[in-house]
Amino acid sequence: SCTGPLDGGIRYRGLTQEQVKILPVDYEIEYICRGSRVIVGPKVRKCLPNGTWTDMNQLSRCLLVCPRSWMSLENGRVALLPPGQPVEGTVLHYSCHAGFLLEGFNISHCTKLGKWDSPKPFCVCEDTERPKKLYIGALFPMSGGWPGGQACLPAAQMALDLVNNRTDILPDYELELIHYDSMCDPGEATKLLYDLLYTEPIKIVLMPGCSSVSTLVAEAARMWNLIVFSYGSSSPALSNRQRFPTFFRTHPSATLHNPTRVRLFQKWGWTKIATIQQTTEVFTSTLDDLEERVKEAGIEISVRQSFLTDPAVAVKNLKRQDARIIVGLFYETEARKVFCEVFKEKLYGKKYVWFLIGWYADNWFKIKDPAINCTVENMTEAVEGHVTTEIVMLNPETVRGASNLTSQEFLAQLMSRLGGKNPEETGGFQEAPLAYDAVWALALALNKTVAPLRAKSWALEDFNYNNKEITAEIYRALNTSSFEGVSGHVVFDAQGSRMAWTLIEQLQGGSYKKIGYYDSTKGNLSWYGNDKWIGLGPPADQTKVIEEFRYLSQKLFVSVSVFAGLGILLGIVCLSFNIYNSSVRYIQNSQPYLNNMTAVGCVLALAAVFPLGIDGLHIQRSQFPVVCQFRLWLLGLGFSLAYGSMFTKIWWVHTVFTKKDEKKEKRKHLEPWKLYATVAVLLAIDVLSLLIWQIMDPLHITVEKFTKEAPKEDLDVLIQPLLEHCSSEKMNTWLGVVYGYKGLLLLLGIFLAYETKSISTEKINDHRAVGMAIYNVSVLCMITAPVTMILSSQQDASFAFASLAIIFSVYITLVVLFVPKIRRLITRGEWQSEQQDTLKTGSSTNNNDEEKSRQLERENRELQKIIQEKEERVTELRSQLAERQALRSRRRPSVQNQNQNHSVPSSQAEPPNYCPATDKQSLPPSFSNSSNLYQGEGKLSRNNCHNSRLPLLYK
Repeated sequence: SCTGPLDGGIRYRGLTQEQVKILPVDYEIEYICRGSRVIVGPKVRKCLPNGTWTDMNQLSRCLLVCPRSWMSLENGRVALLPPGQPVEGTVLHYSCHAGFLLEGFNISHCTKLGKWDSPKPFCVCEDTERPKKLYIGALFPMSGGWPGGQACLPAAQMALDLVNNRTDILPDYELELIHYDSMCDPGEATKLLYDLLYTEPIKIVLMPGCSSVSTLVAEAARMWNLIVFSYGSSSPALSNRQRFPTFFRTHPSATLHNPTRVRLFQKWGWTKIATIQQTTEVFTSTLDDLEERVKEAGIEISVRQSFLTDPAVAVKNLKRQDARIIVGLFYETEARKVFCEVFKEKLYGKKYVWFLIGWYADNWFKIKDPAINCTVENMTEAVEGHVTTEIVMLNPETVRGASNLTSQEFLAQLMSRLGGKNPEETGGFQEAPLAYDAVWALALALNKTVAPLRAKSWALEDFNYNNKEITAEIYRALNTSSFEGVSGHVVFDAQGSRMAWTLIEQLQGGSYKKIGYYDSTKGNLSWYGNDKWIGLGPPADQTKVIEEFRYLSQKLFVSVSVFAGLGILLGIVCLSFNIYNSSVRYIQNSQPYLNNMTAVGCVLALAAVFPLGIDGLHIQRSQFPVVCQFRLWLLGLGFSLAYGSMFTKIWWVHTVFTKKDEKKEKRKHLEPWKLYATVAVLLAIDVLSLLIWQIMDPLHITVEKFTKEAPKEDLDVLIQPLLEHCSSEKMNTWLGVVYGYKGLLLLLGIFLAYETKSISTEKINDHRAVGMAIYNVSVLCMITAPVTMILSSQQDASFAFASLAIIFSVYITLVVLFVPKIRRLITRGEWQSEQQDTLKTGSSTNNNDEEKSRQLERENRELQKIIQEKEERVTELRSQLAERQALRSRRRPSVQNQNQNHSVPSSQAEPPNYCPATDKQSLPPSFSNSSNLYQGEGKLSRNNCHNSRLPLLYK
């Protein structure tokens, strides 16, 4: 069974309307049409066992029949396509027999109204005096995506009438238009192109409409040596001369907007732009052309975004990458989606400018669109202030061109031809002047070829699809065309594209205002000066970055400089004191020349504080490397002198007093020149390393950039903090070498100071103070070096840490080394030189004490040797005594107990516990004085003998 259709126009045999819901198998239905319509397709359908109807793959339609009188032609032929009844979609092709000429259109279409779209032609006897006809094959899209033929076809026919009535243009010829409806569909256009090429008469030129059809026709036309002239194609891809060698167009390429955009970028001083495009071929080609043009103009496309249907992600990327000047390439429906996202992302206002295409409807942003969730108010706010560029398709000036019509007169005649139709509802009304000028450009070009062809014994009527010479002449004529048309000045570039003016408009207060024109042929910008901006003027193309150098705090610099100056003064005082009292024995015993070097090194190190604090605030940039050199040399030489002299002292003390006694005696006598030579070696190493550094890799100024900062005010600027540094190409390598060498010296100095902390010597009587100074300097240096490298980006902290470390090190060194000497000389009055103090008793007594001390030391060492010899002798005698006693006990065991108390002979040693009683008065004076200084008593006590035994051993 089958379910019966409920639509009208069907006859159910023998059944009522209520009985047609389920129909039995083999039941038949019949279609009927009302009025004068006829059935096209199956008239009767039968119910099949599978529940379907027969011939379901064919539609049954009721269509009006066009008059059959058009299907016959006296003295000619009529071809009906497709065969059958002349209903909607039927096409008639007319041709005349030999000796006759066709008057009228050679093709006619049956419309849905049951009428033919052109009058019935007729064949007339050929007359040699009549003008020869030249046929133009045209494709006008009357429907489809762009129904531009609705206005362009009447405009082209109006131009043909005027051309054919002119006696000065093609006087021996008459132009005739053979046209079809391409519906802006490449598939349909392919079939129509076949009809045009393989149906008489021969067409001398082809005129397609929209870009997709023009691409197809222009690519195929070169195989037939045909010129292709388009009035409604804007695709940039058609500007490819290698692919489309015979293509021309009066509609400018979409890339014609780009010279205008570049000119506006230059006018407003923008060098950085962003783009967002819908992913289609026409916009991609336009954007590629824009990229080349802005590159030539020195303008950068910083951000390039694209989208297919949803622009949300692309708009967010524009916001994230701080796009300001944005070129948008998309159709009107997508434009609403884009600006809804623009509103959400706040990508509008005084910081932003949008460039859009100018062929949108004037109220495009106010049209309610279910695809977006923004209100009209939101959209109006987001689009305010944007700039559009639009190709000028109607001459704004009142000029009579080649057709002897002004643009306003043309519009009036066109409106008359359209029969009062609303221009906004008529497809292609804006492009109608381009179609009008296209016919005039063809007519003028063909007229220009008549004389050159006649010189070659050719004529335009001799054209066929194999004649390249006539095609070449037409090409040259079109390529050099230049005339005033109703759309403006008509001229073509090397790619065959129209060069035209561009209208520049800006949305101000919700409506578009003309702000200028740009003539790309001459590069002239006509500016009205009424552009309006939300802010104070055109926004910046990017956030303006203001470079701001970070300088050292002057309060900190002054404070530290005061301490450094006082330290230098202290160093000079200490140096003067040391030089003035260099003849005093106490000062002499501290190696005053080394102390002088220490004081000079301290002064140099303190002097380095001043160049450390000098930056671009005080000197010019060109002088900065000199300051860098001063920093390096003052610190290097200051350290070598100050620390090197202290290191030399402590090294000598360690060398002398930590060796064996026999080596001590050899090194006991201090030779000052060796100390000075050690300091000189350390100084020479520093000077040599610094010279190599400065020759191979000199210091220069480098600028460190920090993260941009926003100012407190509401300004479209960012602060770029900068900091100047002294640096070189291999700075880290050189610092590693210097820090490594200095660090080893510091560690070695700490070790030597620790080893000699308990040693006392009159040759360098201040070596303990030197050790203390080395401890402090080493610790401060080892902490300061890495910390200052870490804090190098913080100028105040780095300077404070480094300079205060230098100051503390110097102060500690000067105070520890020199203040005790000053205090001793002041409190004890030891200000006289060696020659003067020999005249005074107090000083001579002090010298005698020192001489006695040295004499006692010598005696002490002699006595220790004697004691050691005697102890060895005592041990030997005791062993002999023990042997004799053992021998006697074996000989006389019976009387052993009686002989135990017998005295030992005087030639034998005393018993183990025997210690002769002797008083101290029997000791020599020198020995008695030294017995308490050395530890002979401790050695004798191991044998349980009192020191009263010493006189016997001595004797």
